[in-house]
Amino acid sequence: MSLLRAPSSSLSQSLRSASSSARRNASTLILLEHRDNKLVPASLNAITAAKKVGGSVTGLIVGEAGTVDGVVEGAKKFGLDSLLLRTSPDLAHSLAEPLAPMLAQLVKDGNYTHLATPHSALGKNVFPRVAGILGVQQISDVMAIQSEDTFVRPIYAGNAISTVKSSDAIKVFTVRAASWDAAVAGDKDTAVDVQEAAGVGKAAATWISEELTVSTRPDLGSAPSVVSGGRGVKSKDSFDSIILPLADALGAAVGASRAAVDSGYADNSQQVGQTGKVVAPQLYVAVGISGAIQHLAGMKDSKTIVAINKDAEAPIFQIADIGLVADLFEAVPELTKKLEASK
Repeated sequence: MSLLRAPSSSLSQSLRSASSSARRNASTLILLEHRDNKLVPASLNAITAAKKVGGSVTGLIVGEAGTVDGVVEGAKKFGLDSLLLRTSPDLAHSLAEPLAPMLAQLVKDGNYTHLATPHSALGKNVFPRVAGILGVQQISDVMAIQSEDTFVRPIYAGNAISTVKSSDAIKVFTVRAASWDAAVAGDKDTAVDVQEAAGVGKAAATWISEELTVSTRPDLGSAPSVVSGGRGVKSKDSFDSIILPLADALGAAVGASRAAVDSGYADNSQQVGQTGKVVAPQLYVAVGISGAIQHLAGMKDSKTIVAINKDAEAPIFQIADIGLVADLFEAVPELTKKLEASK
């Protein structure tokens, strides 16, 4: 008859050491998104998340040679263990077909255990393809990281939070920027490894042009204050004459519900919600927004939520820190005047 013996203290210590060693050996490659020769703010939040995994963190910048020098100079300052620049004319616009195979090859060649990027339009377009090439499951919209294989993410439009443990050898995940602090620049520069990109995929689409909404207001995704308008504003003229002045008085970014965007009151880039942007500012002012689940999924993590709506039963009041039941056409202009007078 054989007996099972409890692990000795030395064996237990060895097991703990092996676990710690595995964590130290984690190696994360983070695709740094950029626009107009600058890192997008969400990339800084993704850096913080990547560091939470443990082990080394390597930044990756892709683009056409000579067009991303400013991105590289900025990325050097954020405490990355190493920084890669991979160039190719086919990567000038980060189209998914050329980029995904190149990322997959780089992950395998570099023996990385994790691949991360912001949960943006780019990440949602490219990373499922990379995961498919690598034969692993993607973990989307990560809000917290408990260990190198355990992640926390929202499901059911944010109404439930799921803790996911991955057994894949390579963890491919996107980061919810609103759930992470932005990385802070330091004094030390990270060395840059510059090479021509290998494994670039064949382009299946041709880049023609893009039209961007230009605004002097703060960026919606990273602004400390946001003023959003909903269907209750009733028209684009009212949106422009009521929501915009209040946002300017607060120095806030402008957002909108999906109903307002679909009605033509605001541009699609201003949509907040499950199918728009996810924000978590210090102050979120919801004007004429009823509080549909899809909208709440994009803003309920805001630190202070102010709701203005004439319907006292509107769901938005259930999560609001401050609620005002009033006619927005009277209350908001009065609030705007008082804010401007107090400056």
